[in-house]
Amino acid sequence: MDAGILHPDRLFPADPATRTLARDLYKSVETLPIVSPHGHTDPRWWGENPAFSDPAALFVTPDHYVTRMMISQGVSFEALGIGADREKDPRKIWQTFADHYYLFAGTPSRIWVDDALARLFGVTQRLGPDTANDIYDAIAERLPNPDNSPRALYDRFGIEVIATTDSALDDLAWHAAARDSDWTGRVVPTYRPDAVIDPDTPNFAQNLERLTEVSGCDTSTYAGYLDAHRARRAAFIAMGATATDHGHPTPLTADLPQSDANALYNRVRIGKMVAGDAELFRAQMLTEMARMSLDDGLVMQLHAGSMRNHAAQVRQDYGPDRGFDIPIPVSFPVALQPLLNAVGMDPRLTLILFTLDETTYARELAPLAGVWPCLRLGPPWWFHDSFEGMRRFRETAMETAGIYNTVGFNDDTRALCSIPARHDVARRVDSGWLAEMIVTHRLDENEAFDIAKLLAHDLAIKAYRL
Repeated sequence: MDAGILHPDRLFPADPATRTLARDLYKSVETLPIVSPHGHTDPRWWGENPAFSDPAALFVTPDHYVTRMMISQGVSFEALGIGADREKDPRKIWQTFADHYYLFAGTPSRIWVDDALARLFGVTQRLGPDTANDIYDAIAERLPNPDNSPRALYDRFGIEVIATTDSALDDLAWHAAARDSDWTGRVVPTYRPDAVIDPDTPNFAQNLERLTEVSGCDTSTYAGYLDAHRARRAAFIAMGATATDHGHPTPLTADLPQSDANALYNRVRIGKMVAGDAELFRAQMLTEMARMSLDDGLVMQLHAGSMRNHAAQVRQDYGPDRGFDIPIPVSFPVALQPLLNAVGMDPRLTLILFTLDETTYARELAPLAGVWPCLRLGPPWWFHDSFEGMRRFRETAMETAGIYNTVGFNDDTRALCSIPARHDVARRVDSGWLAEMIVTHRLDENEAFDIAKLLAHDLAIKAYRL
């Protein structure tokens, strides 16, 4: 791809001297192995290693970053291959994408797609209405090649380890298949218990019944329910898991007396909740999960600040995760205090915090991570996984939290082909930020090169105990 489409100095500072330093810093980390400790790639890819069917299935239909932008401009879900009456011709879906590709100007998705088209499929033209067919053919021709299977791409991307995110009810069969194959890639599950922790989840009562089945523990009592979590966590650890993940609307935690926790669980289990019970139960379970982490060593991740499925009709007609998840304001100090007062000084606990509410970075998150030994700041997440979002994070949080209280970068993606592009963006942004630290004499040059490696690789390995 020529310099006008994927410029070698993209995302570097404009000042020539600073840009030169940024180039050198970037070169020192450009080819480091990718550590992907939190993401949503399909475990089936790693267990079965299937060929991808077509370009639309690879780039368009499963990527809510892509679909939400076109939906916002009036494109139907059906035209993108989603819904009962969906378009089934992948070439037509791809043409729709190409016709609207101009919408992505200035967005992270444009960078990720351009990068993947160029580096993976040798595309030298900008995607658009007139180039759609040629680019489709260039991709489709290569997809059946074993070199473009999921496992081959893992190796080609230089991935050292990748973590999926898996329901507490998952049998982890695809992970077992990958482990038992002759492939040497390292793919580990992550324990995501939301389906059996959040009473607002559809079919919550049935999920508890299923938890009894898969764990062998009686969930009719609170003690048995907690034992079921311990059993499932142990099963995940046996498959290589090093972390849990919790997607809660808010970061509220609680540490109730045993009798109150028992009574709360009984109301939740039988569906006889009073106002506030769902949030209180989620809050209590965060503290219970933290206590379990003291015993089994799993790192906790808390993703807070998203109102999920904002469009009720979209969820009903097309299902969840269709791009209608919207950031909401949240606050951390008071919300986390019960958990932190219970176990926050214990060196066995690591709790990584993510937010979509950037206003909390300087005011709350950086000061919290800058003093509580269990806390680490996760990288900019979701809507803020971008050039500007990463810069804002560095500029607002680092002076108070310190670099060593962060965890590097994770790509948090379902789109396999965007993984190297996302890590490349992070390495470029951090190289530019460190270069500016050098020229303003806040860091020595040798320090900056050491920190560049930490941000690109080492901090994630350490924080996630990989």
